[in-house]
Amino acid sequence: MDEIRYFDFARLDGVQAGNAQDDAAATGVTVFFFPKPAMASAVVLGGGPASRELPLLDPERNTQPLNALVFSGGSAHGLAAADGVMQCLEQAGYGYDTGFGLVPIVCQSDIFDLSYGDGTVRPDREMGMRACEDAMRGHHPLSGNIGAGTGATVGKAAGMARSQKSGIGYAAARLGELEVGVSVVVNALGDIFAEGRKIAGMTTPDRRTFASAEEEVLRIQASDLITGAKNTTLAAVFTNGDFDTASLKKVAAIASAGMARSIRPVFTMADGDTVYAVSTGSRKVRTDVNTVGILAAIVLEKAIADAVTASRIPDEAFLSRIR
Repeated sequence: MDEIRYFDFARLDGVQAGNAQDDAAATGVTVFFFPKPAMASAVVLGGGPASRELPLLDPERNTQPLNALVFSGGSAHGLAAADGVMQCLEQAGYGYDTGFGLVPIVCQSDIFDLSYGDGTVRPDREMGMRACEDAMRGHHPLSGNIGAGTGATVGKAAGMARSQKSGIGYAAARLGELEVGVSVVVNALGDIFAEGRKIAGMTTPDRRTFASAEEEVLRIQASDLITGAKNTTLAAVFTNGDFDTASLKKVAAIASAGMARSIRPVFTMADGDTVYAVSTGSRKVRTDVNTVGILAAIVLEKAIADAVTASRIPDEAFLSRIR
């Protein structure tokens, strides 16, 4: 049996990541640009997604390959970032040719980061265009407090004062000729675990040690959960596996097991958790849905850990920014 070999996400073929952010306001945008349009699908597992054009990825629709995927802060306000991404792509000659003009195929999902930093400042057309231009200039998969991860936080079951900073993370692996890369913005209600050990999340009131987000949710017993802190973890699985939209939707569903192993609780009504799966690259590999989905779940766990460990900031700096 082939051995899983991990490699730098920056070497993944067929996708280019770009970022833009407002560091003062603590929000931003990450754009995944596909030089060759890529088939994709997605599963929405949380109760409160902020998204744009997700029905385009439904196997029952007239699906078209994606030109770009956008992750952003700003909750539903941040969906304006895709306007700038579409303008950038159209100007560069990318999009579906309607005969009357190019229509770039762009999907977007956003996290709720309005409770961290300046919630009156949201990603907009200009920020989306900057992130798209950065992606088109090259492949910049940067982890931590950057792009869509700029305002991400975790462990919010008892409110922001007992949460911790998170961000965006990446990981990639090969199994023979098969490649799977994952990007994830970790902005979760729950606690974050790596190999069974809690590495970030809800703290005690004095912030000296960890408490349990799961136990807090069970104590509250409310479906809308908590005090102004909203959540969404966004993941994108990129693979050179040769799949149609229906198969990619199943890949995304299987990959979500990586979220369930790493984030506790997850997929709640206070989360907008969404997983995309995208078939990229110039050299497609024939493989099966189970193999890619299982490998993607493993890689997703590593990307979640990367998002947390790359986003460490001093406690005083974190507390000064929460709302």
